[in-house]
Amino acid sequence: MSRPIETLSIRISESVGAVDAVLLRPDDARFLLVLAHGAGAGMHHPFMGRIAEELASCGVATLRYQFPYMQQREKRPDSPQVLTASVRAAVATASELVPGLPLLAGGKSLGGRMTSLAYAGERPGANAGTAAVSGFVFVGFPLHPAGRPGIQRAEHLARVQAPMLFLQGTRDALADLELLRPVCAKLASRATLHVVNGADHSFHVLKRSGRTDIDVVTELARTVAAWAETLA
Repeated sequence: MSRPIETLSIRISESVGAVDAVLLRPDDARFLLVLAHGAGAGMHHPFMGRIAEELASCGVATLRYQFPYMQQREKRPDSPQVLTASVRAAVATASELVPGLPLLAGGKSLGGRMTSLAYAGERPGANAGTAAVSGFVFVGFPLHPAGRPGIQRAEHLARVQAPMLFLQGTRDALADLELLRPVCAKLASRATLHVVNGADHSFHVLKRSGRTDIDVVTELARTVAAWAETLA
């Protein structure tokens, strides 16, 4: 079911300017997830829209936003400094817009990784220029480039003090589960790994699996909602 969304603008900084964002808040919302997009597609990508709708069905509001390079229709992502500043600005805006809801933050692939980088080293509940975030949601954490397995991109996660939810497909070429499982184990109780059988990095599943991509998105949304309830 389609729901009305509120369009708004988020100012990143004087030098970077502003980006577009959309807020989808169901009447029964219990959490607000600040959701960043992946490297190759912006907040209006069908996957981003579908997961926002499914999350709304589960009582999770979403604030989706563009990174500056996507706003400007550039192909190459911004520097990590600009991307993490964008995350902080989006979270701060979300906190002002919906002050009564617990905040979650994360995103698809690059968006999730940049969110974790923005908060690496912060104490739980600390401000440091951003609003307090109760937990982080990684929708396909990009642990390594395709065909180049490694865990360097996860090193900063040890400095993320809030709970983290990893949603990963078994066919994800950017996250070898044999490497990701030990990463999550080392993070101990802060990390929850939910594996989606047969899904790739885009959370597509093969027809012979007997499932559809919509089935997968529904699973992702329900998992996020159930996990969020454990944070209260």
